[in-house]
Amino acid sequence: MEIKPILQAMIEHKASDLHLKVGVKPILRVNGRLVPVEFPAPSPKDMIQIAQQILTPAQREIFESTREIDFAFGVPGLARFRANFYVQRGTIAMVFRHVPVEIQDFESLGLPSVVKELASCRRGLILVTGTVGSGKSTTLAALVDTINSSMPSNVITIEDPIEFLHRDKMSLINQREVGTDTGSFAEALRHILRQDPDVILIGEIRDADSMKVALTAADTGHLVLSTLHTVDATQTISRIISFFPPHQHQEIRYLLASTLQAIISQRLIPDIAGVRRYPAVEVMINTSTIREYIEDPEKTVLIRQAIQEGFVQYQMQTFDQALMAMYKEKLVSLEEALKASSNAHEFALRVKGIQASSDVTWDRFETEKTNESTPPETQFSRI
Repeated sequence: MEIKPILQAMIEHKASDLHLKVGVKPILRVNGRLVPVEFPAPSPKDMIQIAQQILTPAQREIFESTREIDFAFGVPGLARFRANFYVQRGTIAMVFRHVPVEIQDFESLGLPSVVKELASCRRGLILVTGTVGSGKSTTLAALVDTINSSMPSNVITIEDPIEFLHRDKMSLINQREVGTDTGSFAEALRHILRQDPDVILIGEIRDADSMKVALTAADTGHLVLSTLHTVDATQTISRIISFFPPHQHQEIRYLLASTLQAIISQRLIPDIAGVRRYPAVEVMINTSTIREYIEDPEKTVLIRQAIQEGFVQYQMQTFDQALMAMYKEKLVSLEEALKASSNAHEFALRVKGIQASSDVTWDRFETEKTNESTPPETQFSRI
């Protein structure tokens, strides 16, 4: 069984992922939905042959000993893919993700303009968060490409595996892959500050050690970019604090408040026609108010309200504000917007024009959205 025709079909269907398992026809994920494709169901022997076609001898040894492996590879003339091989019910199973060769810009990705402005930061921590498949790696790649195109910086990335390939433009880009170029995230991070970085990209913050290195690097004048599997800004703050033992919580709160630049949280929403997905993006900029809310555990729950109120001055927005704008522009249906909203009941009331007397945080947001000729002035440079 040859894998290339199946990967070719994946590209033709504009699928984000391909699933292979024994006894089941190949399954594509197209616009978030699983769709079978007309190829024969692979046998156990077929899956072994596919693994032999793709894995290097070193990778085969790892897979045979651990029963799972993450890696990236390219197919000449076709595309680049991220893959995960694992074992289920005693047989090999595989997931492939298409990684575009060309890095898209912020406009084509549909990201707010303030996200692009974050690439001009010289130091601090920028986190891109969301569930699996929400476009975090794509946004990070766009940020790195903007830095690469606009300023001379030494950019060092630690990824597992490397997905997007960056070529040197104005910046010097060094991409390190766990398992190939370094033994582990921890090992790479232990030495990274001695490699004279200006910008550090950590593919994913997984534990207290990597989080501590990220905070320390941001505190010592580096720009640090990374991802977390959290759904919004408030949960991201709580997750970071939870990495550490209770007696360190207040210390970490102060360190995070002083180093954090922004949190970008994403959810991909199918459009009305079912042709593509648009990103609903929550953007939190670390203003003086939010800094205070991070430091005080009793006020952290107020971060969402601060984001709502910060649209005009700082171009922040919550998920529900982003979804409302997408719904009014007829990009997504009401049903999909309600599914993705943080507060579906409140969102439905806003669609009907009903507002709680205590909720005035949307007023200036909706006023600004109706006056596109006078975009809000960003205050980001003052932060």
